[in-house]
Amino acid sequence: MDDSFSYGFFKKLKNIILLLFLVMLFSCENDIELVNQLSLKDNSPFEISHNIELIYSEKGNVSLMVKAPILERYTGDRPYLEMTQGIEVFFFDSIMNVTSKLTANYAISYENEKITEVRNNVVVINEKEEQLNTEHLIWDEQNGTISSEVFVKITTEKEVLFGDGFESDERFERWIIKKPKGTFVINDESDDNDETN
Repeated sequence: MDDSFSYGFFKKLKNIILLLFLVMLFSCENDIELVNQLSLKDNSPFEISHNIELIYSEKGNVSLMVKAPILERYTGDRPYLEMTQGIEVFFFDSIMNVTSKLTANYAISYENEKITEVRNNVVVINEKEEQLNTEHLIWDEQNGTISSEVFVKITTEKEVLFGDGFESDERFERWIIKKPKGTFVINDESDDNDETN
């Protein structure tokens, strides 16, 4: 076999192999892009609702109402509802009086577990006008409790209480602060305020 023919043949073969390798490489990149696009589609909400009002009842009586500007429903192994533009929850007594109200800038509710997490500017007010402020709260719908493991501030008629962590019934009627940090006493008789640690 002629050396020049042999050299030319192997050079062409080398170029063909290189070309095939490049084609495979670009096709792999396209496949990766396709997989990423499919993944993004899988992470998109199954359903989007605007200006929703959800009403929950027990034994024929309305127990609470949830309002949100936008609600996104996600399906899968762990279905959940996400409210990215805020949430309002109103708790009612048996004659439809509001006994407490919860608001937050964000909420996510895991449907199977019946656990709702609310975050960012969380405020709960009960019928005694006691107010809870925190940045994260967990609402356990099955047990009828709300709790937090972060900084909380509770304002009552006579004092302001601070602490890390909090537990209460969901209507915020009976509550405790887990790690109290201080008390700010409101004195109605004078402008002077006392602070205790």
